[in-house]
Amino acid sequence: MKIGMNLPVMVGGLDRDVILEWSRRIDAGPFSSLAAGERITFPNPEVMVTLSAAAAVTERVRIVFSVLVLPMHNPVRIAKQIATLDVLSQGRVSLGLGVGGREEDYAAVGAEYDKGLWRRLGEHVELMRRAWRGENVVQGALRSVEPLPIQPGGPELLAGSMYPRSIRRAAGWADGISGFSFGPEASEIANQFELTRSAWKKEGRETPPRLVTSFWFALGPRARDQLDAYLHRYLEFMGEGAARKLAPTVTTTSPRALQDATRMVADLGCDELILVPTTADPDELDRVADALG
Repeated sequence: MKIGMNLPVMVGGLDRDVILEWSRRIDAGPFSSLAAGERITFPNPEVMVTLSAAAAVTERVRIVFSVLVLPMHNPVRIAKQIATLDVLSQGRVSLGLGVGGREEDYAAVGAEYDKGLWRRLGEHVELMRRAWRGENVVQGALRSVEPLPIQPGGPELLAGSMYPRSIRRAAGWADGISGFSFGPEASEIANQFELTRSAWKKEGRETPPRLVTSFWFALGPRARDQLDAYLHRYLEFMGEGAARKLAPTVTTTSPRALQDATRMVADLGCDELILVPTTADPDELDRVADALG
C-alpha cells in the first residue's frame, strides 16, 4: 500500500512559506502523493492554485485532488486547467471528483445545488475526457481545447464516493474511489471497498478499481487538543455539538494508533492511504515517517 500526504490546507494561517515547505518535504519524504481538497467558504487556499504551486516545487510525488467539486465548475475550463497542470507536472496529476455537501460553496460561485449533481458530474466527466482526447467540444470552434495532458486521455479519475448509490454511479466513469473515514473505522472502509469492487464487476469493468481512502491524524506533543480544535473548526457547518460528538471517534493521536490504523487499512486491500494532517507544523511529516518507518 502506498502512503500519500494531504497538505494542511484546512488548517488556518497558511502562507507561502508553509505551503512550499510542506510540498518540498513531502516530495523528499517517503510519500507517494501530495494532495489537497476543495472548499470555497472556508479559510483554505484555492485548490487549483495551491496544487499548481506544489507541482512547481516537486519532482516525484503525484499531485492529487482529493477532491474537486466538479458540478460547481465549467467542465471545459477545468479540462484545460487540469491538462495544463498535467503538462507542468510532467504527467503527475490524479483527479478526485465529487459533488461536495455544502450548499454555501455552490452559492458562493453561482452554481446550482440540486438533486442532479451526480448526473451532472457524469456528464462533465465525459465532456472533459472528450477534450483530453483532442476532440473539438466547442461548437463552431476552429481548434480543440488545448494543451492535451501528458497522460494519454487524461489523468486517472477517482470518485469521492462513500455511499452505495454514488459508488454505483461512479463505476460508469471512475478509475476508482477516494474515500474518507473519520475513525478510521474498519467496517466502514471494508464496506466501501466491497461495494466498489461489486459495482465495478457489475458494470463489466475489466480493470479492478483503485481503492484510496483517507483519515485525520495528529502526532505532536498536544495531539489530542490539536485534533479536537481542528475538528471543531472544520465541522462547524454541521451545527453546534457535531465536533464534540464526533471527536471521540477519531483515535489516531499517537504513533501506535497511526501504525494500527495504517495496518488495518492495508489489510482491507487499500491501494493508497492519503493521511490528512491537523497541524501546519511541517515537523509532523518527520513524526509520520518515524512512526511508519
